[in-house]
Amino acid sequence: MNDISKLTGEYDKYYDMIFDMAIGYGPKLILAILTLIIGLWLISLLTKSLAMRMETGLIDISLRKFILSLIGITIKVLLFISVASMIGIQMTSFIAILGAATLAIGLALQGSLANFAGGVLILLFKPYKIGDSIEAQGFSGKVSDIQIFNTVLKTGDNKTVIIPNGNLSNHNITNYSTEETRRVDMVFGIGYSDDLRKAKDLLNKIVMEDSRVLKDPAHLVAVSELADSSVNFVVRVWCKSSDYSNIFFDMQEKVKLEFDKNGISIPFPQRDIHLFQESVNSGK
Repeated sequence: MNDISKLTGEYDKYYDMIFDMAIGYGPKLILAILTLIIGLWLISLLTKSLAMRMETGLIDISLRKFILSLIGITIKVLLFISVASMIGIQMTSFIAILGAATLAIGLALQGSLANFAGGVLILLFKPYKIGDSIEAQGFSGKVSDIQIFNTVLKTGDNKTVIIPNGNLSNHNITNYSTEETRRVDMVFGIGYSDDLRKAKDLLNKIVMEDSRVLKDPAHLVAVSELADSSVNFVVRVWCKSSDYSNIFFDMQEKVKLEFDKNGISIPFPQRDIHLFQESVNSGK
C-alpha cells in the first residue's frame, strides 16, 4: 500500500510539473510556431516579389539569384533567432554558440569560403557573364552558369568544365566576348623563288573578297620574316567576334587553293640525304 501511495505521489508531482510547464510555455510555444509559419510564408512572398521586380530590371540573372538567396537566408536567420527568443532561449548564449560554430565551420571550410568570396566578386564586378567565351585555368569554353562556388564552362567539344570561383577571381581571365570585334592574325609562307608581289596581291584579293572582313580598321598584308626556307607574310584582318573561327579556317583553305592555281609554292620542311659508297680493296 505504501508503494502504491509513493508511486501515486511521484505521478502527481510529475503531472503537476508538466502541467505547469504547459501552462507556462504552451502559449509561448504555440505563438512561436505560428510566428515561424507566418514568417516563412511572408519571406516566400517577399522573395517572389523581389524576383519579379528584378526580372523587369537590368540585373544579370546570376547576380539576381545570388541577391535573392542572400536576402532569403539573412531574413530566415533573423526569424529563427526571434522565434528562439520567444520560447525563452537566452540570445546572448545563443549568439555565443552561433559565433563559435561559425568560427569552427569557417576554419574547416576555408577553401569553400574563398570560392564563395570569389563568386561574390565575379557577380559584382562581372569580368564575364553567362554566354561569354573565356579562357582561364588552362580551359577555353562558353560560360553556361555562374554559381556561388563554381563557374561552369562548355568547351568546343561539348565537355563540361567546373572551375572554382576562388581560382578565377585571383588569376588571369581572357574574355573573348567583351569586345564586338576581334583581329585575326595569320601567317602564310612562300618559296624564295616565287613572285613576292604576285603572292601579296593574291592575299589582298582573298581578304577583300570576304564580306565578313571589316573595312575599318583596314586589313594588313605585309612581309613579316625572311625565314630559313620561306618568305613569310603576316595577314591581319578585323571581323565580328562571332566570325573569328570561321574566317581563320576559311582563309587557310582559300590561300592554299589560290596559291596552287597561280603556281606559288608553300614550302614545307625537307631533308636531303646523300649516300656515299666506299670501295673496299680486298688485296690490301
